[in-house]
Amino acid sequence: MFGTITQTPEREAFYEKVDAENMSCLWNVLGDLITPQPKSACQPFLWHFDSIRAFMMEAGALITAKEAERRVLVLENPGLRGQSKITTSLYAGIQLVLPGEVAPAHRHSQSALRFVLEGEGAYTAVEGERVIMHPGDFVITPAKTWHDHGNATDKPIFWLDGLDIPVVQFFDASFAEGFGEDEQTITKPSGDSYARYGHNLLPVDLRATSKSSPILSYPYEFSREALEKMKSAAALDPCHGLKLRYTNPVNGDFALPTIGTFLQLLPKGFATTRYRSTDATTFVAIEGRGRSRIGDKVFEWQPRDVFVVPSWHWVSHEADDEAVLFSFSDRPIQEKLDLFREDRGNI
Repeated sequence: MFGTITQTPEREAFYEKVDAENMSCLWNVLGDLITPQPKSACQPFLWHFDSIRAFMMEAGALITAKEAERRVLVLENPGLRGQSKITTSLYAGIQLVLPGEVAPAHRHSQSALRFVLEGEGAYTAVEGERVIMHPGDFVITPAKTWHDHGNATDKPIFWLDGLDIPVVQFFDASFAEGFGEDEQTITKPSGDSYARYGHNLLPVDLRATSKSSPILSYPYEFSREALEKMKSAAALDPCHGLKLRYTNPVNGDFALPTIGTFLQLLPKGFATTRYRSTDATTFVAIEGRGRSRIGDKVFEWQPRDVFVVPSWHWVSHEADDEAVLFSFSDRPIQEKLDLFREDRGNI
C-alpha cells in the first residue's frame, strides 16, 4: 500500500537528530501503523478444560482464594505471552472457589463477565445481591461495583472470567479498592435483579445510571429454552446456526458496554460456512462436541473447552452432536466507533 523508503546517509543522520528530541518520521513507520488488514500477534488456540481443571485443583492446594484475592489461571494467547491477554483487547481466565472459601470483596474500573463451567450453588455477590450460580449461567459484574464470591457447597466451582482489562489499561483509566471485609452486606434477595428487569418489564421510575445491564445473571435454562424454541421456527444462519446476543433490557444494547456476549446453537451434523470479523472472539463449548477450523488450523472441542479466533481470521464450525457455544468479544466498542467489519465469505 505504501512505498518503500530508500535510506541514505543524509537521511540516517537526520533520523538520529530528531530521535534525540523524542521524534520520529512517519514515513518510516506508516506501513506498520496503518495496515491494509487487521494485523496482530494474536493466534488461534484452544485450551482443554480437563487440563485446566487439574492445574486449578493443584493450585487450590497451594494457595487460598483469600490469599490470592482471586485464584485464577489466566488464559494467555500464545502470541501475546506475558500480557495477560486472550485477545489484543480482552482478558480471560478460569477461576476456582473451593468449598467453604470466600474470594474477598473488592471493586474496580474493569467490567467483568462470569460464565459458569462446573459446580452449582456457589454465589457471586454484586452490590448487595447474591447471585446463585449454575452451569451455563452468564453473570455480570458491572464496572465499579462491589463484588465477592463464595462457595458454601461441598464441591468446587469453576467459571470463565472475561474482563476488559486491556481496554481500561489502554486508556490508563484503572482504579481498584478493597472493601475491607471479606463479604459485603446482603441487602437484596437472590434473584432480585432478574425479577425486576428480566421479564420484559422495567420499574416505572427507573433512572439508569450505568451503561451495563441491571440484570446480574442470565440463567442458562432460559437462554437454552429460547434456542430450543427457535429450532422449529427460525432458519439456520449459514455462518452461525442459531445465534443470539445477550442484551441490556433498558436500552437493547449489549449487556456490557465493552464486551459483547453471545449464545449459539449448532444442530447435530451442521457445518457453518466460513466467516470472519474484526472482533477477535473467545468461545467456550457448553454442550456437544465438534471442531472449528480457524485459518489453516483445526481445533477439536468438547464441553468447557475454550478457544480463541483472532481478528479477521476465517472460522467455520462443525458439530458432531447438537452443540451450544458461548462467546464474547469487543464488538460493542467497535460498533460504537464504526470499526466493526464482517465478511460472510461472499467476497
